[in-house]
Amino acid sequence: MTLQDTPFLNRQTWAIWRALAIGTGLAAALSGCMPANKPALTALALPEAYAQKAANAPKIDTAWPKLYRSPELETLIKTAALNNLDLAGAVARIAQADAQAASARAQLLPTLDGSITAQRANTPGTSASNQFNAGLTASYALDVWGRYRSLQMAELANAEASGFDRDALSISIAASTATSYFNILAANDRIALQNENIRLANHILDAIRARVSVGTASALDVAEQESVVATQKAAIPSLEQQVMQGKSQLAILLGRNPEGFSLAATSLKSLSVPAFSSGLPSELLLRRPDIARAEAQLRAAEANLDVARAAYLPSFDLTVKGGSESNRLGSLLRPDTAFASALGGLTAPIFDGGSLDAGFALQGGVRDELVAAYRKAILSALGDAENALVSTTQSQRQEVLQGDVVKASRRAYAISEERLRAGTIDIVTLLTVQQTLFQAEDGLIQSRLGRLQASIALVQALGGGFDGAPDAAIRHRLAVPTPAPRVPAP
Repeated sequence: MTLQDTPFLNRQTWAIWRALAIGTGLAAALSGCMPANKPALTALALPEAYAQKAANAPKIDTAWPKLYRSPELETLIKTAALNNLDLAGAVARIAQADAQAASARAQLLPTLDGSITAQRANTPGTSASNQFNAGLTASYALDVWGRYRSLQMAELANAEASGFDRDALSISIAASTATSYFNILAANDRIALQNENIRLANHILDAIRARVSVGTASALDVAEQESVVATQKAAIPSLEQQVMQGKSQLAILLGRNPEGFSLAATSLKSLSVPAFSSGLPSELLLRRPDIARAEAQLRAAEANLDVARAAYLPSFDLTVKGGSESNRLGSLLRPDTAFASALGGLTAPIFDGGSLDAGFALQGGVRDELVAAYRKAILSALGDAENALVSTTQSQRQEVLQGDVVKASRRAYAISEERLRAGTIDIVTLLTVQQTLFQAEDGLIQSRLGRLQASIALVQALGGGFDGAPDAAIRHRLAVPTPAPRVPAP
């Protein structure tokens, strides 16, 4: 005898499905009591500069480190992408989110459990008895209102957000790696400049001492120049500290032990500064993984709101059990020991003390918060790109102007040195010109560093290193949901 042949099951199945049909109609009547307002979509206005054609977009892609013409920098960024421990944690979070999505998907499917039991009872005054049971139990929660589908959608969106979070972190780590590299090379350049300044200052000191020997300079002049030499030497330990600490920071970004970490390059002069166009089409926003993450989180919140909305409606459960039961193990598989049962249930909330309303209000509040966060992500992207463009333009201009300052200061220093030897100017004038030259050359190094840092900020602002979000994730990227008023449940 099979499960389908069981008379009890055949007689009861129709009654169960009839009860479910009645419950469905009742639930449809009750559905008017649940909050049901979908958000409207309104477009977020963009500046005119972002309406240009994509052909005018800066050419920034995953190969952007090549723009600096430094094989060492390319290697460092690739190493950070492979070994950075923060990225490893982000990958682990993706695995967790994928597991959560798989768990939510499993709730859409029936469950099947098997059981085998053996029982022996022995009570005073009666003979011992045995009971053997083997059976299967199938359970299925009917997803009439899409509650479990919404849960799955929420977890899938959360998993997608975790992936975008990893992409955003990857860009940030690449930018931090490049910035740390630039800072180390800039500190090396400043150390080299200090050593050159010390050489020049000692050269002048020797000239002043020569004048003292012939009576055209005083001991005070010697002391003032010795102070200049000492000041230049005192700046070196701080710069060396910056180099050592920068290397330690860079090693940690690469997932390596800071001890013994070294670099081949020693100067910013070995790098090329990329030039970017000023056009920024709106498509560039689609490359930002932080915007994609904000959108995915918003979609998850919308799905969770649907889950809270479905909680107002009845739930339907179906359980079917079948198997064999006998007091002898040998007869457990005989047809006359088979049994079967089916159970259908409908559960509807009647009074919960406001728990459902509170849950729905909570999810609505989360959704509203993420709407604001989504808007802010887009505006922040616009602001980041705008600021980075201004910074790249102005830093390039500043480097050119600072170069002119250095040229003029060097000419003034050369003239002052000649006149000092000829005895036509005093020491104070030379010291002033000397300090101006030292400051101008140091400013030129920092101007070049600022230009390189600005280029990295632009790469990061435009989503450099990220190929773009999937089509499903960018379908309404520039449209954000406006929170709709929620109708409370009766």
